Amino acid sequence: MTDQQHLQETPSEEDSQSVTPLHDYIESISDPTSHEPRPAQVRVRLPDDRPIVTYVIMGVTLLVFLMQLADDNVANYGMKINERILDGEFWRFISPVFLHGDILHIAFNMYALRAFGPSLERFFGHRKFLLLYLVGGFSGIVASFALTAAPSLGASTAIFGLLGAQGVFAYQNQKVFGEQARSVLRMIINIGVINLLFGLLASNIDNWGHIGGLIGGVMVTWYGGPVYQITGIRPNLSLENLRGDREFYLGVLGTGLVFGLIVVGVFLQLF
Repeated sequence: MTDQQHLQETPSEEDSQSVTPLHDYIESISDPTSHEPRPAQVRVRLPDDRPIVTYVIMGVTLLVFLMQLADDNVANYGMKINERILDGEFWRFISPVFLHGDILHIAFNMYALRAFGPSLERFFGHRKFLLLYLVGGFSGIVASFALTAAPSLGASTAIFGLLGAQGVFAYQNQKVFGEQARSVLRMIINIGVINLLFGLLASNIDNWGHIGGLIGGVMVTWYGGPVYQITGIRPNLSLENLRGDREFYLGVLGTGLVFGLIVVGVFLQLF
């Protein structure tokens, strides 16, 4: 997202190209029951959901951008403008996620969504992935609202939420995915640090929005993201999520509550 004024996107195209989605990176998994000096490699059936929600989000975002091209006022109705939010236009806590400043801005964001989305949707499931995306976007916009007066729009609050979610997912599932997960985790950290530093150097980047989105994705996934174990008897092995829906929705609710209280705090301070 979340670029202020001229809205140049981050993550950058160069950095996003280095991302290897977790499901593409993993072809085999160590057998935790093996007593061999080196872990045996076995095939495990992974979740095979198609990334329907990822493509629907991309389609809706592209449709909104076409509407923006047809009417310049579309962005004014939905971008993050603090004064409008203070006047009661609360939809602006989520609508900026679907708006973009120019073709490069939306291209970079949709490239990043295509890089992260299918892997996370595959492991989280369709509804949970949609909530993860929206909570990341909301968290970033709230942080931007609380900490900067500049107008902003774009999907990168939500994209940074996915970045944080993928990092936590890799960290919490290292026992199953091994070195593949650690490699993904290192890449996620590198990409996050590079893009946040780039945001500090660029005057038109809403770095607070990126940080807020990142924190939102981390919080939801830390408390409610999938934690897998290998189940079954060889050769019919599969992954079982040790966390149920309850943990995920509590993570969403808790994250929403924390950022909602930030909004309340801003209003109380100003009024």
